[in-house]
Amino acid sequence: MYALIRRMKKLLILTAIISGCSYVSPYAKEVVVPVNRVDSNGVGEQIGAITFADSERDGLIIIPNLAGLTPGPHGFHVHENPSCQPKEKDGKMVAALAAGPHYDPQKTGHHKGPRGGGHAGDLPRLDVDGDGNATTVIIFSDSTTADVAGRSIMIHEGGDNYADSPAPLGGGGGRIACGVIPQ
Repeated sequence: MYALIRRMKKLLILTAIISGCSYVSPYAKEVVVPVNRVDSNGVGEQIGAITFADSERDGLIIIPNLAGLTPGPHGFHVHENPSCQPKEKDGKMVAALAAGPHYDPQKTGHHKGPRGGGHAGDLPRLDVDGDGNATTVIIFSDSTTADVAGRSIMIHEGGDNYADSPAPLGGGGGRIACGVIPQ
């Protein structure tokens, strides 16, 4: 695990230098969140981790280091509750439903995507390469580690169109992986 964290820190610094974004100092707030598969039976095997780090200028930097996912775009959101456990809905257990809805502190009730004026938990999509790995750094200028602390990070089975139609919540489908973000 420590080797993974060191590798992720090196990736963060290299990405910051290459992309031209501000350097994330070793003193910036940084949180590493283990991410596990989820299904209606509960929390499964760990598939990697996501690092959340504050930058001095660019907001929240999200560094995924995940493997074993289906290639392509995936809905990616901060959810209200710090849980990845299943919960019953309409008589059926649903994967990670205890995480609650997308984080929406302004009570907008709308899924409009990043910087769209809807849920604060609507993140840019998570892109998974042809080998099932997600390692592309995401910069989310509208948030900080303090904003996401005490919540959960969720990966959905499909892409996200950042609209509530034709399917609710961007059509991302079921919850397939989750991590609890510590306080």
